[in-house]
Amino acid sequence: MLFWELTGGGTRTRASIVEFDEETATERVLAHVENGSIKRLRVGEEAAEANLRELLSEVFAQAGVTKVAAASCGVASCSMPGTVEWITAVLEEFGVERCEIVGDEVIALDAAFQGGPGILQIAGTGSNTIGRAPNGSRECAGGYSSRLGDEGSGYWIGLHSVRRALHAYDREEPTRILEKVGEIWGTTSLEDLVSLGDSSPGPDFAALAPAINELAEAGDLVALGVMQQAAADLVEFVLLVREKLRRKHGLTEEVPVAWIGSVLGKARLVREAFITGLQKAAPEMKVGLNEVSGIDGALWRAKRLAVRSMTAA
Repeated sequence: MLFWELTGGGTRTRASIVEFDEETATERVLAHVENGSIKRLRVGEEAAEANLRELLSEVFAQAGVTKVAAASCGVASCSMPGTVEWITAVLEEFGVERCEIVGDEVIALDAAFQGGPGILQIAGTGSNTIGRAPNGSRECAGGYSSRLGDEGSGYWIGLHSVRRALHAYDREEPTRILEKVGEIWGTTSLEDLVSLGDSSPGPDFAALAPAINELAEAGDLVALGVMQQAAADLVEFVLLVREKLRRKHGLTEEVPVAWIGSVLGKARLVREAFITGLQKAAPEMKVGLNEVSGIDGALWRAKRLAVRSMTAA
């Protein structure tokens, strides 16, 4: 029995084809491929279509198969009109017998808890916090897009670093943020930087996050303040979801917390402050020290879907 998994976020898309031996209950990865984003809002419909088809062609070719029993796909912004229908049609064209298209946050949640209760903090290009009660009910906080929310995300870090650096410039306080952003954007004056930052469509603010993290690590006080605020916002979201689970679903025991995304995964200052902040606020709460892998959740869901399909047959 073959099953297939896919995760598509705002930056990269990953896919694997796995062979499952029912007699020995063992799994073998036949192929694993990465490609560009299939998030239409980020790269456009044409690029998303091309990326998805290229990814599928390569993963099927590497695996040496022409069809799979089941596929689980976690895709950013899957609730956008037409997204599920589009991906389903392409998968069926490539020989997928049964599939499910869910949000990438669902895949990440199951990577951490495999259907069980817990709270997941996502902090990559965007951010979102999802909690699941023992009965499967979910509570969320944040995740309202780069313009309206996504506090603690890579986009938020980039945008608010420029904003705070401009305020620091007005107050004649030292920071290297504007200098570094100018190097990345290729601007030669403050006026050019502001003009580009305010353009529509604007620059990729999330791409600034690694440089801001480096400046914070080097002691830039403005950059450090941004990273500390990002961690504080993420802590606040987790505690909000925790409170919702307790108040609305009668939870009395602490549920575990897991996390995923490039900000928490790569920015030590944010990650350590996030974990420390949660441990201080809720000492009994178990907080994961390592990032979960979204594709593990897709793998678990795809396997479950394939087994159900075989049982029904």
